[in-house]
Amino acid sequence: MRNFTKELAYKTSRSSGAGGQNVNKVETSVTVMWNVADTEFFSSEEVELILAKLKNRINLDGILQLTVSESRTQLQNKKIATEKILELVEKSLIKPKPRKATKPSKRQIEKRITAKKQISEKKENRRFRF
Repeated sequence: MRNFTKELAYKTSRSSGAGGQNVNKVETSVTVMWNVADTEFFSSEEVELILAKLKNRINLDGILQLTVSESRTQLQNKKIATEKILELVEKSLIKPKPRKATKPSKRQIEKRITAKKQISEKKENRRFRF
């Protein structure tokens, strides 16, 4: 897992929801921002992969944003946000294995057809004949 925390920028804001005066006066919500295009930690191929996989989370300026307001403290939210963005980028770099096309064996085809015939016969025997 690559650590690109030096390129991350943080912005704090007031958390929403219940919490009384603490919510109204303390900026505990943390938004972590990372400019994907200007990174020095990843190659151009990896950047393209990140941009493709996380295109729904990256804005028009090429910045990946993530807001966390899970904890009551700003420091804890900053730590959670950093971990989440590192994990998100790490998961986006994983290339899926290409699917190998396969055909069913002759035995499998024969078995399926005989099963279909048995079911067909069973249903045919249920019919009422005059």
